[in-house]
Amino acid sequence: MLHINDVSKQFQVPPTLALDRISATLYPHQTVAIVGPSGCGKSTLLRIVSGLDHATSGQLEWQVDNPHVALMPQNDGLFQWRTVVDNVALPLFIHKLPPATARQAALDLLAQFELDEFAHAYPDQLSGGMRSRVAFLRTMLAEPTLIALDEPFGALDSMTRAGIQRWLVSAARQRALSILLVTHDVEEAITLADRVLVMSARPGRIVADYPIDLPNRTDPNLRTDPRFLHALTSIRVALEQGAERR
Repeated sequence: MLHINDVSKQFQVPPTLALDRISATLYPHQTVAIVGPSGCGKSTLLRIVSGLDHATSGQLEWQVDNPHVALMPQNDGLFQWRTVVDNVALPLFIHKLPPATARQAALDLLAQFELDEFAHAYPDQLSGGMRSRVAFLRTMLAEPTLIALDEPFGALDSMTRAGIQRWLVSAARQRALSILLVTHDVEEAITLADRVLVMSARPGRIVADYPIDLPNRTDPNLRTDPRFLHALTSIRVALEQGAERR
């Protein structure tokens, strides 16, 4: 679906090489996670893929016509004065669909994920986990080619985060989504992703592309699975080795 070919990013002030010849392929209906040390360029790469920044060199080669990337940032970005249904419907409002049509599409999506009882609530009436679900459905309703997630669950407590991770796995399977996720949490990456890309310290390079084979990702005991623990150890070793590279 997307080939990232030798992408580099140089910032001028101060002179900083943030990304150094990044290459990777993102396939349809996969979730790919990016992990790496702080400041390695994970979010910069996500912004380039999302079209919010430009590479200094290299290119993005899409295998689809008119690709559309929807970015869900660290802050859920819900509008406090809009109801849940109107927050979810926002992408359709922006595209000038009739309000009734947009709201019905949002209601249908909320019902599909058993959130329709909250349709007329306001964001300040929702828990952190519920707000994250609503923000994700808003991103999904835009029907993007790729959903880009920039540490969207970092502000949640561990129990809430574990619950929404299982929910996201189910949503991605149900809708055959393509997702690119940036996270500092290796366990989250393994839980959510089909592949984990490991980046080195700045300048960011991909030092490992680790496939994840865990058939039952919604199992609450997933993190005690020997395959999970093996992946965790392998990725941590790759991170440590990448942190030493300059």
